[in-house]
Amino acid sequence: MSFHIRRFDRQFSRREFLRVGSGFVGAGLLMPAWAAMEKHGDYAAAYPEELLSIEQYTGGQLKVGDVSDAGNVELVKDLLEPVKYMQVKDMGRRLRLRETTRDVMKLSPWEYMEASFRHRGQARFDDNGNVVTADGKPWIGGLPFPDAKTGVELFAGLTLSWGRHDASFYAIREYDLNRDGKVSYGYENGWAEYAPTGRLVLPGVYWKGHEDKLRYQSVFFTAPDSVRGTSFLNIWHYDQNKFPELYGYIPDFKRIRRFPTDQRFEPLVPGSSLYLSDAWAAGDPLHTWGDYKVVWRGPMLAAVSGGWASQSEDWSHNTHGGPQGETFWDTDVELVPEAIAVDAKPTGFPRAPVGVKRVWFDARTQLPLGMVTFDRRGDLFRSFDGAYGLYEDGDRRVMDGKHPYWSWCHVHAFDVQTGKMTRIEQLAEISGGHRMRVNDHDIYNRYLTNGALRRLGN
Repeated sequence: MSFHIRRFDRQFSRREFLRVGSGFVGAGLLMPAWAAMEKHGDYAAAYPEELLSIEQYTGGQLKVGDVSDAGNVELVKDLLEPVKYMQVKDMGRRLRLRETTRDVMKLSPWEYMEASFRHRGQARFDDNGNVVTADGKPWIGGLPFPDAKTGVELFAGLTLSWGRHDASFYAIREYDLNRDGKVSYGYENGWAEYAPTGRLVLPGVYWKGHEDKLRYQSVFFTAPDSVRGTSFLNIWHYDQNKFPELYGYIPDFKRIRRFPTDQRFEPLVPGSSLYLSDAWAAGDPLHTWGDYKVVWRGPMLAAVSGGWASQSEDWSHNTHGGPQGETFWDTDVELVPEAIAVDAKPTGFPRAPVGVKRVWFDARTQLPLGMVTFDRRGDLFRSFDGAYGLYEDGDRRVMDGKHPYWSWCHVHAFDVQTGKMTRIEQLAEISGGHRMRVNDHDIYNRYLTNGALRRLGN
């Protein structure tokens, strides 16, 4: 008969995280996580086994393959952000438990993680608070601060590269549910991102003539007919003290308009609970928010892998929970040994309905695991949580050059105060023949110019 001697129990982990608190140096309890990955090839040496196994964390009460639901959620309450806990406890949400992913290269695009190791120690903030290299040039790709010590360093990496690819086109289906759990609106849209700086796959670290830009990003709608052709283009300055330029094409007016760019807390289409500000939990320039503070560290349950619906030809996901059984995507979560929560305030938005947003980051990869916002009274307002994964399952895979495609798979955006839910999922293709693309320069020409907005509108 064999048994495991518990060197570090849950109370040790909790005490140690509390002891280190917000003044952490690097990440990890036993040694910095990135130092462990460089020395040992994985991060396991940074954490006790009890933070790498849900079965050991719960003392055998939950194991891989089990489902966390209202009947057992108290066992993992400390591992969930407050809105997700409420959804499981009171709204019928279920979370299927999977094994903790040990290979960090499977938790983000391979090239992005490799560049994060290769460029480690080369980033700094310039006098304007922008991330630059040692010689003052725009950032060269990957995480700028893998061993982030402050909240602004964590948010800087997230803001610099949302999808962690040089170029991405996502085919998206959106479902907007009312408080009764019924789908009241549904949309198909395309979302494009293109990086002119910090490129890792497309030719040239910088796109000549566009070095002063951080990203080009657009969203356009293909269905239903009431919004088909509506499109918006964001052009981000590299200077994170400036708002993006925002252009929109409205088919009824048959012309492109320039829109105010500080109105980022409103839905783009009727019924939606998604704002521009929500994108990747960092939808606004870095310095339009401020007072960044690390407020918490600890283990967490999050959907960092296994999110691809490989059993479906079009990648569509199944749902459950809520009054009609349609409120939540089926979601696999795993024990993340260390998450870091950062609070920020909207300093550049005098009329913002948000008082504070809190984002949880995976300490190993700095992926955003979830976000909640609080209104100006301090009450819970909205939440945003996504699922990620490699698009690889047995013999089925979607390739991104030499490696399987990694990306987000589905997202929940929930308004706590109204009970409205927006669910979005990444599909293989949407109407109009627009298919998922990655690291393709033609994404810029097809989706990211004013001429492209007119073509899409017609």
